[in-house]
Amino acid sequence: MSDIDGKVVAITGASGGIGEAVARLLAERGAAVVLGARRTERLENLAEDIRGQGGRAVVCPTDVTVREDLDRLVARAVEEFGRLDVLVSNAGISKIGPMADLDVDGWSAMIDVNLRGVLHGIAAALPVFRRQGRGHLVTTVSTAGLKITPTMAVYAGTKNAVRTLLEGLRQESTDGVLRTTAVSPGFVRTELAGSIDNLEVRAEIQRGIDEFAIAPAAVARAVAFAIEQPHDVEIGEIVLRPTVQG
Repeated sequence: MSDIDGKVVAITGASGGIGEAVARLLAERGAAVVLGARRTERLENLAEDIRGQGGRAVVCPTDVTVREDLDRLVARAVEEFGRLDVLVSNAGISKIGPMADLDVDGWSAMIDVNLRGVLHGIAAALPVFRRQGRGHLVTTVSTAGLKITPTMAVYAGTKNAVRTLLEGLRQESTDGVLRTTAVSPGFVRTELAGSIDNLEVRAEIQRGIDEFAIAPAAVARAVAFAIEQPHDVEIGEIVLRPTVQG
């Protein structure tokens, strides 16, 4: 029996890419998954697919920029399955481009989704974890925050902010109740490039994805590795990238 078997896991950004891969793998290993994202039809199709293979999955439409949506996501897990063991905060956008573009709306959108969305998840899940006596926050970060490159300054800033708040939360949570894990992937075959408005930058990122990106399933295995550890073991951060990525 896997240590994932029987856990209840809520996932944001579950309608595609990394989030979908995480949902499929964890359900395959026996977890009950609560699927959150804005694209409800894709969530319903995913949930139906998981249930068709004998898994447990329910849908909760979720916009991470809306705090009440995260409250509903967590509440749906508790109502449907009796508890919440893990929240995977995976939703993210990449409105990258040169700072000189002065894309203030894009900057604000990244802050709202990539940073404020994670905070909304923490605010929703932490009281439940405290009440239960244990819980695990797994958050998708990025290698972009580890190596700052042109066009990615604000995006990397949001990811480094998340990395910082997770470490701060970890240091405040050494009573054995809460585990935190930051998963920082490099280039992954996802739809992330589609959120880039600067056409030149979008083409450059898409070339990298097409040429050497790893599959979302690789990130899902990293998430599963962190979750399946005994509760007295915390995997604080996992960095994974294509072997050829600089």
